[in-house]
Amino acid sequence: MNKSELIDAIATSAGLTKADAGRAIDATTAAIAAALKNGDVVTLVGFGTFKVTERAARTGRNPRTGAELKISARKAPGFTAGKTLKDSVN
Repeated sequence: MNKSELIDAIATSAGLTKADAGRAIDATTAAIAAALKNGDVVTLVGFGTFKVTERAARTGRNPRTGAELKISARKAPGFTAGKTLKDSVN
């Protein structure tokens, strides 16, 4: 399912126009991204938890040449599925 299919599904199930559903999706993703940027954890009970994890600096290898290279530390967004979501998939 891509974004436009998700918008169609939300518009149909919630009785919204596609434009309203699209704005709702955009606002939701923007709010989650802003919270993660501030270092907050976003928990949607039953669905899952979005959080930022710290990745340490490490040494990697160029697969073509075998030369070592330094990979700098960074922050990475992560998602952990909630129990209800896991149960609905299984």
